[in-house]
Amino acid sequence: MNTAPRTPAATPADLTAWVASHRDDMVAELARYVDTETPSDDKECLDAALPGLEQWLTASLGTPAARRRADGGVYGDTLVLDWPGARTGHGDGAPPVALLCHYDTVWTKGTVAERPFALDGDTATGPGVFDMKAGLVQAVWALRALDALGLPRPPLRLVLNGDEELGSPGSRPVIEAEAGEAPAALVFEASADGAVKTARKGVGLFRVTATGVEAHAGLDPANGVSAVDEIARAVLALHALTDTAAGTTVNVGVLTGGTRPNVAAGRAVADLDIRVSDSAEAERVDRALAALRPHDPRASLALTGGWNRPVMARTDGIARLFELARTCAAEQGVELRECAVGGASDGNFVAALGVPVLDGLGAVGAGAHARDEHISIAGMTERTAVAARVLSALADPAVAAGLRQPAAASGTAA
Repeated sequence: MNTAPRTPAATPADLTAWVASHRDDMVAELARYVDTETPSDDKECLDAALPGLEQWLTASLGTPAARRRADGGVYGDTLVLDWPGARTGHGDGAPPVALLCHYDTVWTKGTVAERPFALDGDTATGPGVFDMKAGLVQAVWALRALDALGLPRPPLRLVLNGDEELGSPGSRPVIEAEAGEAPAALVFEASADGAVKTARKGVGLFRVTATGVEAHAGLDPANGVSAVDEIARAVLALHALTDTAAGTTVNVGVLTGGTRPNVAAGRAVADLDIRVSDSAEAERVDRALAALRPHDPRASLALTGGWNRPVMARTDGIARLFELARTCAAEQGVELRECAVGGASDGNFVAALGVPVLDGLGAVGAGAHARDEHISIAGMTERTAVAARVLSALADPAVAAGLRQPAAASGTAA
């Protein structure tokens, strides 16, 4: 990065104006990024895209001080890039602020040919534009703004993974190792109707498999044990675990079983998604899952899977980080709101380690995982300037050091 100060007295208004003046450049980079296909389930596409992304990051932000690319195996690789701080009192050994982004999307190969990036007035569309390609563009231009205006920025570590939409199975240990000591983590996932996310639910992905006894449904019904009947009873028991007041939802989203109508089903499977707001609820659900028993003793039920992401509770550190961001946004005339959401992100992993996390700093728009996915360009420039101001504030060692607290819950998000 270019660290030569140019405008030491730059104000929040200068930041806003500088970012706005580069709107067209940001849109052009976003268009190229969106039209580069990165489906989560296509390792070949992900491997082809990542070198170009790294070249763009290096061209935009300068040669990193350190660079690591973790092999994701069958999943997308994770790229980790470090840059030193500029115009700051942070020592050389100070842990860097973590910037978390993912480059994979839910859209399959060929979607870009059908629905490429498009701009209509203030609205941009295209696969992954909201979740979360605009977020990485915003992070890059926030840092470019600080350098251009000679404003301070903290030591930084960008963690860019390619399997977030699959639950980050390959990248989780990399994320935890690379960001676990950070004074703060900024996650450039999309906002929730403009609000940043200061609490997220924990997510469990489980499978219940019922095994019965196959027999002719008409000639030999007494000797048959229907796995479909067993899984149906299990589904009712599972859905009864939902407690919306406690923030717990259980959803059997996929149900399969049997071979033919005239055969007692020998096997049936239920795939379920569980969301919880605190560890006590996770423990309650665990106990209930462990207690599942078949209705017919000749059948069996088997549970597999587990908790994919821990709860991201609104800790004292997260509350202080949000308050810092809210103040920074207010200096730029932006009212920044916070919320708690049922969806999870890589921020859950880092927050569980005690790192203050501010999530949802990315795009303003809607339609995640939907064909009408879109963002506001005005929102993109506004949030870029806000992110730049927050990063500049974190360049103060005292501010950064004062954020981190143990990951103990301290209330719910507004």
